[in-house]
Amino acid sequence: MPAEVSVAPVAAPIPDAWLPRPFRVVATRRDTHDTATLELEALDGDGLAFTPGQFTMLSAFGIGEVPISISGDPARPDRLVHTIRDVGGVTQALCAAQPGDVLGVRGPLGVGWGVPDAKGGDLVIVAGGIGLAPLRPAVLAVLAARQDFGRVHVLYGARTADDVLFVDDLAAWASAADVQVTVDRALRSWAGRVGLVTELIPRASFDPARTLALVCGPEVMMRYVAAALIARGLPPDRIRLSLERNMRCGIGLCGHCQLREYLICVDGPVLPLDAVQPLLGVREL
Repeated sequence: MPAEVSVAPVAAPIPDAWLPRPFRVVATRRDTHDTATLELEALDGDGLAFTPGQFTMLSAFGIGEVPISISGDPARPDRLVHTIRDVGGVTQALCAAQPGDVLGVRGPLGVGWGVPDAKGGDLVIVAGGIGLAPLRPAVLAVLAARQDFGRVHVLYGARTADDVLFVDDLAAWASAADVQVTVDRALRSWAGRVGLVTELIPRASFDPARTLALVCGPEVMMRYVAAALIARGLPPDRIRLSLERNMRCGIGLCGHCQLREYLICVDGPVLPLDAVQPLLGVREL
């Protein structure tokens, strides 16, 4: 009888979403006392195409990785941009990165804003604090095709004037959109509005029957913004929120980001209000 031959099993290829790609930091900017923006380029020369609202798992080698929304221009896949708030060990290391440092990138991941769904109608973009970063690509995409949209409102709230992000962008966007900025607390040097971002919604001029709203910020802020938009006549299925609850793996395996039947990292982070409205504010979910 012929001798038995043992054949080693062939390992299945590792999905790309599991493997970090090396990206080099090419530029950094300190936005506020606790927030920095990094511009990255892939070491292999291939860019990272993405849709507005998606995120990556960004890693500081030897320290860890965290989910960070992409804040760059979707028309520039060669330049990956992340705006990061220093809230822990990994984000502290990322905010401290300098040009020449190499970071790991997995992605792009998740569901985006679906900006094309607003074509032919009005668009209301509402951001609170760092929530303007995930919305910045959507604004850039809309303004690059401004003729495809009706009235465009960018309503932004920050804690103080020192916490306002993308100051130059906000000024530039005002030439093609209605841009309103408000702060919770202001010194005498602040000449703008003072108050909650929800107070800007009644002032915005849009047709509820043909409007899409994109909202990102703290969950409590998004709940009140959603209520204000509904009071203006927007149906819940035309209001989209970006949720970022405890994402760890980015690919739906670990379960840390589960919100009842949703895994935020794969079913979101952008979800329509009518899908998640009963779940918001329930701490146990």
